[in-house]
Amino acid sequence: MTDTYYDVKVVDDYRWLENANDPAVVKWVDEQREYARSILDAVPGRAAIAKRLRELLTNRPPSYGSLVLRGGRLFALKFQPPKEQPFLVTLDSINDKNSERVVFDPVAASADGKTSMDFFVPSLDGRLIAISLSRGGSESGDVHVFDVASGKETGDVIPRVNGGTAGGSVAWNSDASGFYYTRYPHEGERPRADMDFYQQVWFHKLGAPLSEDRYEIGKDFPRIAETGLTTSPDGHSILATVLNGDGGEVEHFVRSEDGQWKQITHFSDAIKQIAFGFDGNLYLRSNRNPMGALLRVPLAKPDLASAETIVPAGDTSIEWFVPTEHHLFVSYIAGGPSELRMFSLSGAKEGSVPILPVSAVYGLTRLGGDTVALLNGSYLQPANWYTFDPADGKTKETALKNTMPVNFDDAVVDRVMVTSKDGTKVPLNIIHRKDMKLDGANPTHLTGYGGYDISGISAIANLRGGGEFGESWHEQGKLTKKQNVFDDFAACARYLIDHKYTSPARLAIEGGSNGGLLMGAALTQHPELYRAVVSHVGIYDMLRVELSPNGEFNVTEFGTVKDPEQFKALYAYSPYHHVVNGTKYPAVLMLTGANDPRVDPMNSRKMIARLQTANTSSHPILLLASSTSGHGIGTAFSEAIAQQTDVYAFLFDQLGIRYRASS
Repeated sequence: MTDTYYDVKVVDDYRWLENANDPAVVKWVDEQREYARSILDAVPGRAAIAKRLRELLTNRPPSYGSLVLRGGRLFALKFQPPKEQPFLVTLDSINDKNSERVVFDPVAASADGKTSMDFFVPSLDGRLIAISLSRGGSESGDVHVFDVASGKETGDVIPRVNGGTAGGSVAWNSDASGFYYTRYPHEGERPRADMDFYQQVWFHKLGAPLSEDRYEIGKDFPRIAETGLTTSPDGHSILATVLNGDGGEVEHFVRSEDGQWKQITHFSDAIKQIAFGFDGNLYLRSNRNPMGALLRVPLAKPDLASAETIVPAGDTSIEWFVPTEHHLFVSYIAGGPSELRMFSLSGAKEGSVPILPVSAVYGLTRLGGDTVALLNGSYLQPANWYTFDPADGKTKETALKNTMPVNFDDAVVDRVMVTSKDGTKVPLNIIHRKDMKLDGANPTHLTGYGGYDISGISAIANLRGGGEFGESWHEQGKLTKKQNVFDDFAACARYLIDHKYTSPARLAIEGGSNGGLLMGAALTQHPELYRAVVSHVGIYDMLRVELSPNGEFNVTEFGTVKDPEQFKALYAYSPYHHVVNGTKYPAVLMLTGANDPRVDPMNSRKMIARLQTANTSSHPILLLASSTSGHGIGTAFSEAIAQQTDVYAFLFDQLGIRYRASS
């Protein structure tokens, strides 16, 4: 098939693989799975790899996430291998594990382990909790309401609150008599093609039929709006944070106690985050300066024009902030690692919060008063919950400490600056054994992301497109400047090779989603640099990605073929369109899930078919398509281990690593 864009003719020989329901496509996918299994199952040492992974992942202690305090109770998601899914618990305090009680276990509700929680929101008094539940990694969630004390459902079930396109959200009112929620169109309200768009905000009164739910706001939101809801500390105001797709544009609306919604910021205002204070003010993070600044405005009169700048922009970028009763905790990102600083509510500097060196703060939640819990981890130490009390200025371990079954005392992190194609300096973090020899023979794994203002602290290459150096760093890696991301990554690969950390024959790369796009661009633009490529749920056909529901949300990040200049940029790097016949490609393993709501699996099918036709090397080009998972969110624990076993078996085999089980 041939398409024409602005007089440019584009051939697409594998259009037929886009239809997942076509029996010919089903047969092709099954054959690909059989071929991949014949290669992966025959890897020497695969059984030993699987055994070791199970030991490492199953024997580790429980971990806790998504901490939130409501009504004196601490709510948390608990992950306790080998349980298939995290479950919801309450604690009397972060240091009292004996008080732990299970509120909801999705495995108890569905023994096959395929039901997962998209999100949970307790009422302000902690008596009730709204939980979004979805199946098979689909992220298509209905909200169920539970009584926290008994763990029983109230009978209130709200359909189509969460989705893989615009997400979903809930915010309770002050007395827990009802809640505001995001709502996708219901059957018959819009054409079928619009069912994953046009998210609105509605209100549900507990015990009332759905037919009595009340529309609140959203009819004028963009088609690709992504809305998050937050309740003020007193429950009398609701904040709606509305994203214009995935490109970073944000606007905000506040509902006051009289029921009126007021728009307080527009997309053009560059206000990225707003939070309710405990003092009757709204606090705002402005990116008018790309490094970010904090503003303050009274909630009673939220006029942006009269907002006061309390923390001006500095040399490092503000990533996010959290207000407490008397302080502002502000996370700065310094080229990858985090810095956590504390200010007064008027913006006076009050010092830094002690955290691990060269680490990331993944989250911070208020525990009451001004004491906070922060989730902090580094390349060499696992993420753990710590508490910080401004009264004594000390960061302390908690009872939720998660100790790894292995340690990295024999490892070190080299943090270097790599010069990219246009001269930009890009941070590269290299984790290796202290006794490693720089002889070019080391098997090496390089990863990156570079998109959506998401920073690669858990990756190695801090590429443009992320937020490591503020909004300008993000802007330099999106839309028509996306090629910068791929140039940065190639420069990092060359640095590893030139400085004898490794060689092309011993270098593997891995990424997922937007990082999967990075893998596709890397292997098509520089196939000579890599020995093996692993790509999870990646985007490869940049000319047709926007035709899928979530692809339309990505237009504000990637661009659209409807714009001539953006089409030119998309076509210039689209991995699928730059596979060249007769090329010796590295070994490739692509993984995708049939239930993926974020990236259409057709991308992986078409890319693998094209690579298999074009490749003249002896390296395998493999596809593993799961029928019981999606984008990775909500994947059952046992399936996740099986996928990791395949990835490690593939990488070890291609890099010449012979793994043997320890006796």
